[in-house]
Amino acid sequence: MGNKIQIIDVQADNVSQTGFFCYMSQRKTEGYQRKLSWLKERLAEGMRIKMFKLPERGFIEYLPGEYAWRSVSTNGYMFIHCLWVVGRSKGKGLATMLLDECIMDAKKSGMLGVAMVTSEGNWLVGKEFLLKHGFVSVDSVPPSFELMVKKFGNAPSPTFTKDWARKLSRCGKGITVFRSDQCPYIENAVKIVLDMAEELGIKCRVVELNSCSDVRNVAPSAFGVFSVVYDGKLVAHHYIGNKDLLERIAELHKMEIPEN
Repeated sequence: MGNKIQIIDVQADNVSQTGFFCYMSQRKTEGYQRKLSWLKERLAEGMRIKMFKLPERGFIEYLPGEYAWRSVSTNGYMFIHCLWVVGRSKGKGLATMLLDECIMDAKKSGMLGVAMVTSEGNWLVGKEFLLKHGFVSVDSVPPSFELMVKKFGNAPSPTFTKDWARKLSRCGKGITVFRSDQCPYIENAVKIVLDMAEELGIKCRVVELNSCSDVRNVAPSAFGVFSVVYDGKLVAHHYIGNKDLLERIAELHKMEIPEN
């Protein structure tokens, strides 16, 4: 198997041709183009994306922790944004292969270790996979976020930035959407919220997170790059479907959900 599987190393000089795994069939969409522009800036900061050459399907995105686009303090560590293997490529040990690439790069770069945010019940990597590869949980945030770390030696543990109450207090009444371009799916997620707010007649504003510092200091959730706040309460820690979001807002204010 190992001789046949090829890994593409995405670089600034080939990303326009190779893509970055997600939205590969939708390159003309705004979500893809925004991610592409964002990614070109991140590659200059040391970001790496490695993905399998077809027919295998999977990728990993990571960068030095001081540039991490999550609500974390991970200076000195290599930080993984995404690790995703899909479809028929699952169950072949390919996620381990990608993780090993990251660990190898982190060691070559003299990092303290590798860190990643996990969560259960969604598309994010669950902590069980990382536990099997020597990671440990060093911090946690409700409802299910954990900061997992594989240290290469005796080093201080990274942490979530937290301070959620202060960040939420800035939002005021109505819906506030925090977004970045770290993921191409975010564009559609924002549209879902804006359409729902218009349907319900609720004031809505969008806060653009334009830097990793914004994510650490402004974003009110551990996932960081997308969240939804309603009347000062966090109702979406990451992007979710219209129905789920509507039900959460309805529960907060006992609103009647419109019939479709």
